[in-house]
Amino acid sequence: MTIDLNCDLGEGGPHDAVLMQFVSSANIACGGHAGDEETMAAAVDLARRHGVAIGAHPGYLDPVHFGRREVALSSEETAELVLRQVALLARITGPSLHHVKLHGALYASVSRDVERAGAVVAALADRWPRLVVYALAGSGFASLARNAGLAVAAEAFLDRGYAGDGSLLPRSAPGAVTCDPRVAAARALRFVQAGLVTSAAGADLAIRADTLCIHGDGADPVSIASAVRNALDKAGVIVRAPAARGERTDAN
Repeated sequence: MTIDLNCDLGEGGPHDAVLMQFVSSANIACGGHAGDEETMAAAVDLARRHGVAIGAHPGYLDPVHFGRREVALSSEETAELVLRQVALLARITGPSLHHVKLHGALYASVSRDVERAGAVVAALADRWPRLVVYALAGSGFASLARNAGLAVAAEAFLDRGYAGDGSLLPRSAPGAVTCDPRVAAARALRFVQAGLVTSAAGADLAIRADTLCIHGDGADPVSIASAVRNALDKAGVIVRAPAARGERTDAN
């Protein structure tokens, strides 16, 4: 069994250097909700030293609300926002840029809005066709990206609660965020071994995940990342980043 373990980093938190030891891919804030040229360069350097795949993490230009409040943009403006931030990080990474994962309210909006998703997919397929797209498992965004020929890593979340339709609970809802390392570790194993997660209402949801997310800005992300990685390692699960389009892995 193989899974990717990703984390949102370069967002100004104090734990980036420690978290890099546990994950296989890093989503680096690139000037929207957080990040500037200096923080991007530092996060890229950390990722390279730990052999962690480097991804762009575009968000709304709203650092005051950390990109977690909806911003009124057209589909075309949304796509251009994503392209600009990917390009900012790519100036630092060069060809080693591996993936793109949207952040916060932008992630949620593109996951549920087919028109916005289509615009972002078309823009990425045109400008960044070799990048892996990290997208919410089961979302229209994931399906559109696959249909456009992009490599897609279906994403599930270890520290967020799920609604009955497979979407993430709003952060204001009860049970939306978990800070318990044991819960996160058990959830990781269940995603990998059974393809299931329990919704807030107590129902089992079938979710096929290629990558599991830990938020680097949580209350105790290091304990969660450590517990999850330890549980995966003990279960014999190989933790590695998904292959980009045209790449081969040891399993090929």
